[in-house]
Amino acid sequence: MIVTTAGRTDQRMISLAKQIAEDLSTTYIERRKASVEELQQKYSHDVLVIGKNRLELYKQNEQEPFFFHPNSAMFRMKRLMNGEDDPLIKAAALKEGMSFLDCTLGLGSDSIVASFIVGHQGKAVGIEGNELLSYLVKSGLHTWDSGIEMFNQAMQRVNVINIDNLDYLKSCRSKSFDVVYFDPMFEEAIDESNGISALKSIAIYKDITNEVIEEAKRVAIKKVILKDHWRSERFNRFGFSVLKRKTAKFHFGALDLE
Repeated sequence: MIVTTAGRTDQRMISLAKQIAEDLSTTYIERRKASVEELQQKYSHDVLVIGKNRLELYKQNEQEPFFFHPNSAMFRMKRLMNGEDDPLIKAAALKEGMSFLDCTLGLGSDSIVASFIVGHQGKAVGIEGNELLSYLVKSGLHTWDSGIEMFNQAMQRVNVINIDNLDYLKSCRSKSFDVVYFDPMFEEAIDESNGISALKSIAIYKDITNEVIEEAKRVAIKKVILKDHWRSERFNRFGFSVLKRKTAKFHFGALDLE
């Protein structure tokens, strides 16, 4: 991968692009009016473009760039503010002041909503095994402006850590998070999943193992939660009680530990 700036740039963006290239141990290339496609062809690499408001990753042979967006988190938080239920929050029984460990961060939507609910007195940690995805999402969480300060604060409170989820779980003390959460890439595709298509090219496809679940049960105080396709065998495999939703393509499973 190489790092460059948007077509219209300034010294601040150039300095930022150089810093990001250093952070990611890669190379900064001056844009010099070249198109992204021209840069991809010349260097045979993916191109990370540093723009004024966001970072865009252009993968070779992909039609659309990947960039951070809070995705469904915004309307989910608005619904919660209006007194409506959110399926994750309901399944996890999350409340203000609790701690939430997301072992499959991805775009971070669930961690954002969890952070919104647990508030300043709580804790939301997101684990992402892919270094680049972790970097892009962490950057986006701290710079995205939703126009609503309490939403911005919820994003900024999410603590993103780039590490394998099993390694992180093993490093945790027993009973150190109220809720441990998994949202693996579904075994079956859900066509209408917003924001998933751009994520697929850089996501880590790693199945959940018995060892991971056992470590999650050790670390969790109250619940381990699994989000998965309604036909997934993982619920039965690991003994989750499934909270079925009639019209939804995915369900939430819970292991109650109290």
